[in-house]
Amino acid sequence: MTAPALSFRSVSKAYDTTGGGARFALRDVSFDMAEGRRIAVVGRSGSGKSTLLNLAAGIDVPTAGTVVVRGADLGALGERERTRLRRDAIGLVFQFFYLLPHLSVRDNVLLPAMIAGDLGEATEARAHDLLARVALADRGGDPVQKLSGGEMQRVAICRALLRRPKLLLADEPTGNLDDANSRLVMDLMLQLAAEEGSTLVYVTHSRELAALADETWSLHSGELDRP
Repeated sequence: MTAPALSFRSVSKAYDTTGGGARFALRDVSFDMAEGRRIAVVGRSGSGKSTLLNLAAGIDVPTAGTVVVRGADLGALGERERTRLRRDAIGLVFQFFYLLPHLSVRDNVLLPAMIAGDLGEATEARAHDLLARVALADRGGDPVQKLSGGEMQRVAICRALLRRPKLLLADEPTGNLDDANSRLVMDLMLQLAAEEGSTLVYVTHSRELAALADETWSLHSGELDRP
């Protein structure tokens, strides 16, 4: 059997409070996520959604339990190893696009390859192909500030997919967009993830956008409810 793309095994995450106690952002969360699935995570603010994504990306480490990405136990890796895994196997999309304003559209997409030191003709062709698939091929040389919010998020999705990640994590990817652009961007992200064979986990406040996923999971005060 194929190993899960992402596993949480009795994962809890607690943060110290000013009063000396602990506040749990996640409590005893367990799941195995199959390769290629598209999962939406919903819940109120403070329910633990972003914490779940940060743990899945290795940005943070659990207080208890184990997070496994494609067979790698993130807790057994050092910070440098987690950074390398995140660079090579995980794509991240955020509510705030985090594009670099002094770079062109194309160079923002190429940024992960620049950091990894593997720029070349094949990588540049990959960036052009991704931009073409989100209808921005003719904007590659433009300053990124000239784009609309919806266009910026499409660029951010291309950047996240540049290195063909097997796990794509998106935290409120349409949170800064109007309804029309939200649906367009979400449809594009779902389509590209399917075409690329990426497992997708996205956090959203929108039940309508959550319904586009294969499954919708809910977080309530750090506890996971799933079908």
